[in-house]
Amino acid sequence: MSDAATTPSTATKLVAEALGTFLLVFGAIGTALVAGEVVGVLGISLAFGLTILAGIYAWGPISGGHFNPAVTVGLAAAGRFAWKDAPGYIIAQIIGGALGTTLIVLIGLFGPEGWLTAAQDGGFASNGFGGASPGGFGLGAAIIAEILFTAIFVLIILGVTHPQRGTAGFAGIAIGLTLTLIHLASIPIANTSVNPARSIATALYGGGEALLQLWVFLVFPIVGALVAGLLHRALFEPKGSVPPAPKEARVT
Repeated sequence: MSDAATTPSTATKLVAEALGTFLLVFGAIGTALVAGEVVGVLGISLAFGLTILAGIYAWGPISGGHFNPAVTVGLAAAGRFAWKDAPGYIIAQIIGGALGTTLIVLIGLFGPEGWLTAAQDGGFASNGFGGASPGGFGLGAAIIAEILFTAIFVLIILGVTHPQRGTAGFAGIAIGLTLTLIHLASIPIANTSVNPARSIATALYGGGEALLQLWVFLVFPIVGALVAGLLHRALFEPKGSVPPAPKEARVT
C-alpha cells in the first residue's frame, strides 16, 4: 500500500484535532464544574492529564495530537510542524473546545435548579486574575505563570517525542503527567490555561470579566510556546537539520 493511501487527509487530521480538544475540554472542565467540590484540585488536575493522555493515544497517530494552539505554534517554531498548516489546526481546536463547553451547558440546562446559573456566575471555570483568580493572584503572576508553564509543557513535548531521542510509545504518559503537574502547581494562580482553545471555550460562557481577561490567556501561552520552540531548536537540534515528527503520540 502506498504512503498516500495510508496518510490521513487534511480533513481527517482537522477532525482528529477537534475531537481531541473536545475530549480535553468536555472531560476536564466538566470535572471542574460538576465534581470540583468533590475531587478538588488533585482530581481536576488528573482530569486534564488523563483526557490529554487518552486523546494522544486515540487520535495522535492521525493528526499528531496537538489539541492546543500553543502546542501547534511551539512545534512550528521548533521546525516540527509546517506553519502553513497551523491556522487550520488552531481553528479546529477552537471549534472542538467550544463544542465541549456548549455540551456542558446543554447538560446543565437539565441539571438541578440554579446549577447552570451558579456555574456561569462563578466564571464557568474560566481563567482569570485579580478577583477572578482562585488564589487572588494578580495580572503579573498570571502572565509569568502562563509563559513559564506553557514553555515547560512544550519543551517536554518536544523532548519526549523526538524521532531519534524520544520514546514515542510512552510519550503520551509523560505528556499527561506533565499537564497534571502543571495544573497542580498553577490552578490557584489563574485556573491554568496553557491552552488558548481551553480558555476561549470557558470564556464563552463565563461572563463579561472572563471575556475581558481572555487576552492574557491567548497571548502569553503563545509567547511561552514560541520561546520553547525556538529554545529547543537552538539547543537540541543540529543546525540545518530539524527532524520531522514521528507518526504516533507526537504531541498533546
